[in-house]
Amino acid sequence: MNLKQLQYFRLLAKTEHFTRTASQLFITQPSLSQAISELEKELGVKLFERKGRNVKLNKFGQSFLPYVEKGLTEIEKGERNLQKLISTTSGVIDLAFIYSLGTNFVPSLIQQFVNENSNAEIAFSCYQGTTQMVIKGLKEENYDIAFCTNIENEPDIELLPLAKQEIVLITNKNHPLTEREFVELKDIAGYKLVCFNKNSGLRPILDKLFAGAGIVPEISCEVAEDNALIGLVEANQGIGILPLVSTLNYFDIKILPTKEPIYQQSIYMAVRKNRYLPPIVQQFREFIIENNNQQI
Repeated sequence: MNLKQLQYFRLLAKTEHFTRTASQLFITQPSLSQAISELEKELGVKLFERKGRNVKLNKFGQSFLPYVEKGLTEIEKGERNLQKLISTTSGVIDLAFIYSLGTNFVPSLIQQFVNENSNAEIAFSCYQGTTQMVIKGLKEENYDIAFCTNIENEPDIELLPLAKQEIVLITNKNHPLTEREFVELKDIAGYKLVCFNKNSGLRPILDKLFAGAGIVPEISCEVAEDNALIGLVEANQGIGILPLVSTLNYFDIKILPTKEPIYQQSIYMAVRKNRYLPPIVQQFREFIIENNNQQI
């Protein structure tokens, strides 16, 4: 049984006429008769009562027809959906990115891309998580493109550096360190720290920075994302170290001045190697490449 046989059967059931059906299908009448005969042979039952070139569904054909119509309708719906997915002017782009990029970086990229493709019908499905989480989802083909920090030992993932993100120290506005002209990382020793948890891509970097400065931090709280960290710092639960994100402007905290940047982490675009990307996703990827090396 094949798709054409089912399509022929559906139309013949509607027209009840071999010649008319063959004409609408742009095939010869013998070809149509042969296809229906083969379908009946495979099913082991006659589907039509024949009266010359006219036919009428028998009870077996009437029983079979609703399933054929439902199946063909779903296949045609799937075909239309597939055409949308591979369209060059429309489609859904599945994005994943780390929390700190959700305020400015990713929205800005989306806005610029949509503006440049104003005639296209483009939608974005977005997910936020840690670097480990978004890379895991990328490998499982849940996302087309991910934005994250560096991750090692992932041979199936291609990483393209896009931008630098400055890491800063923040405190409650009443914290003793706010009285200093500038601070260094070693100056936070002895104070409580609100820190990212061990699943964060930034945490291993911070641990190395602490070790290099000879600090054993007193961690009061561990969190997964930026807003929770900033909120806890505002609530005077400790000093925070995090990327310089615009949401800092909406909290009653202070960014501590430093002689030199504490650290600048690289932001990467990640895609799965040797994976087919729909045209609209490929266009977005090329747009990102053309607009890389930004300072966040």
